[in-house]
Amino acid sequence: MLDPFSLPFFQRGLLEVLVLAVVAGFLGTWIVLRGMAFFAHAVGAATFPGLVLADGIGFAAPLGAFAAALVAAGLVGLAARRRGVGTDSLTALVLAGALALGVVLASDVFASQANVDRLLFGSLLTIDGGDLALAVAVAVVAVVASATAGPRWLATGFTGDAGSRAAGRRADAGLIVVVALAAVAALAATGALLATAILVVPAATTRLVTNRLRAWQFSTVALAATEGVLGMWLAYQLNVPPGAAIAVLAGAVFAVVAVARVVVRGRPRAVRSAAGLAALAALGIAGCGGGDGSSTSGDGRVSVAATTTQVGDLVRQIGGDAVTVEQILKPNSEAHDYEPRPQDVASVADARVVFTSGLGLDAWSGDLVKDSGTDAKVVDLAAGLPVTHPASDAEEGDTDPHWWHDPTNVAAAATEVEAALIAAAPDAEAEIAANADAYRTKVAAVDKAIRACLDRVPRADRKIVTDHDAFVYFTERYGVTSVGAVFPATTTQGQPSAGDLAQLERTIEDEQVQAVFPESSLNAKLAERLATDTGVSSDRTLYGDTLGAAGTPEATILGASAANATAMVEGMTGGKETCEIPA
Repeated sequence: MLDPFSLPFFQRGLLEVLVLAVVAGFLGTWIVLRGMAFFAHAVGAATFPGLVLADGIGFAAPLGAFAAALVAAGLVGLAARRRGVGTDSLTALVLAGALALGVVLASDVFASQANVDRLLFGSLLTIDGGDLALAVAVAVVAVVASATAGPRWLATGFTGDAGSRAAGRRADAGLIVVVALAAVAALAATGALLATAILVVPAATTRLVTNRLRAWQFSTVALAATEGVLGMWLAYQLNVPPGAAIAVLAGAVFAVVAVARVVVRGRPRAVRSAAGLAALAALGIAGCGGGDGSSTSGDGRVSVAATTTQVGDLVRQIGGDAVTVEQILKPNSEAHDYEPRPQDVASVADARVVFTSGLGLDAWSGDLVKDSGTDAKVVDLAAGLPVTHPASDAEEGDTDPHWWHDPTNVAAAATEVEAALIAAAPDAEAEIAANADAYRTKVAAVDKAIRACLDRVPRADRKIVTDHDAFVYFTERYGVTSVGAVFPATTTQGQPSAGDLAQLERTIEDEQVQAVFPESSLNAKLAERLATDTGVSSDRTLYGDTLGAAGTPEATILGASAANATAMVEGMTGGKETCEIPA
């Protein structure tokens, strides 16, 4: 039950939410008191394009976020002085505009779509010393500003002479700057969209049960800290993103307190009791769990971790009964933009060996290993591949990460897995070696069957269009021409433009392509739209970045490869040819 508190990432996350609780108490109360909750939310969201710019250009993320927040706040503040212009309307425009600009920059300008989830929703799994230092600095600013400028913030709007109004505007400008700083500090934990979950919601909750400013501030610190710790713990137990868990918990507590206040109007003690019961109820929905920190399971098998579905399949095939495999990615999960969950860290912490796919496909695995505090051996299966191809959309020297689509690479990776598992479980050497030999024999047989299958299609007709450039190893191996892709990149981090799609439609018609192939882990709507516009089929799915569901033939590398070959042959021939490939 207390296992997560021993993990380094969890400890850093707890420190972060406890420091942010101070910001929530001493600044969030002023945000609520001055009716600036929606404004604070908009300022938090406005940091998004600044973060994307910083990520794309390569300068400090907090600087980009703070600059964007100040620009947004300034625009709202200046425009709000004009008569007849509603502040709420302006704030809503800034919010929508900032999000739209951030998405455009992320997908079309910098091709950093994989970072969007982290930027919008944060990740308490990746808190580092810099994030903690920023949070502490902002907490100090919030406390000092509340003590020194609080009276002016309180008085603004109640003074009538011109000099007092001018002083009030200067005080408000200071409040806006501090709100922008607080939004930036909360980004690492909750992201641009959920900053108000920590900065505003706890203050709004305690406002329902107290009327004195100091009591309000300190009770908000206590509530925000409690929600932060419980939210982190629940996120670990339920294996959900911590920032989202904290936001949901904070919203649930607010709802319970608000309802209780209506039911028990005028009795704040009863309301406070209801809030406590809400927190206990939140605890009750989580089960006890967590590993025991051992790298050997109860039946003597060695615990290992694998990042992707393909790597997990390889390790299971070679390890057999000698290993227990904790696979991070599940079927139909997109590897490029995956955001690790709390239980993923725990799985890695308990492993003796961690197998990664490499070449940037599972780049998040480095932070995962670091956050777990494990001393496990990390094996990059792409380190010694016999066959590599350059990435179609990358700088010179970058390599396509989808290496498992070439059986030569699969056989080589099986040998790497064999060596690593024998080193980790020497008592099972005979079993592991026998499994590896048998698997390499199957790889050769499936390779031969796929080649025979594709040879049924004349080479001039072997043309395909896929969701993204994930099949270069396959097409090069078997003489298939990839005419284009909906996402013209080896990752799915960007979005195709209207011009890209129009050009691809013309290419499909000119090359007389017979089929567009959606991928199992991607939304098929664009591929289907493309097929409809060009009059070709799109009803055959390929397995690109992920394998199929557990228990299906496509849940293995060889089964997915056989299914891909069959789908391509049927699509390229309009259903006139098919294959039966035992995998």
